[in-house]
Amino acid sequence: MPIDALKERLDVAAGEDTSHILSGLTNQLPDRDPEETAEWLESLDALIQEQGTERAQYIMRSLLQRAGAQSVGVPMVTTTDYVNTIPVDQEAPFPGDEEIERKYRAWLRWNAAVMVHRAQRADIGVGGHISTYAGAATLYEVGFNHFFRGKDHPSGGDQVFFQGHASPGMYARAFMEGRLSEEDLDGFRQEKS
Repeated sequence: MPIDALKERLDVAAGEDTSHILSGLTNQLPDRDPEETAEWLESLDALIQEQGTERAQYIMRSLLQRAGAQSVGVPMVTTTDYVNTIPVDQEAPFPGDEEIERKYRAWLRWNAAVMVHRAQRADIGVGGHISTYAGAATLYEVGFNHFFRGKDHPSGGDQVFFQGHASPGMYARAFMEGRLSEEDLDGFRQEKS
């Protein structure tokens, strides 16, 4: 195979990616033997064609494991399932009403954002963080609604510590539950208690 054809084949095989990092590997190493590289790629193509993608996946995983054992700098593949991952069809049903909980989280995010915005008034100017709670609201709310136990639970309550920047969401939840007033929210980050 002529060298130009090999280079073209390698460019196509690499997806013509010109970035410096490709799937965690440096893409700046020179190909010292394009002919051998082409042979490896042809072998992979033939393997897929003759034995299918499942066999190709097995071979590629085996090669990556061997490369790691031989101290070849190959990054870990982070897209594999966790050991405890189960197929969606085997998941237990969601214990609550997903639609109602989704709406509730939207209200909480909104109240948290408005509370932080109001704390940025010119005469106050303390502000706060919006994105921490907005990004973690689902985790917190699933915990509140389905996992965390209160002090009246037979085995005792959970001791839960929240990331401080997520506090607007905790205030918003307390407001929605009637434990804090609008006046309380207006005192956010102002040492009013």
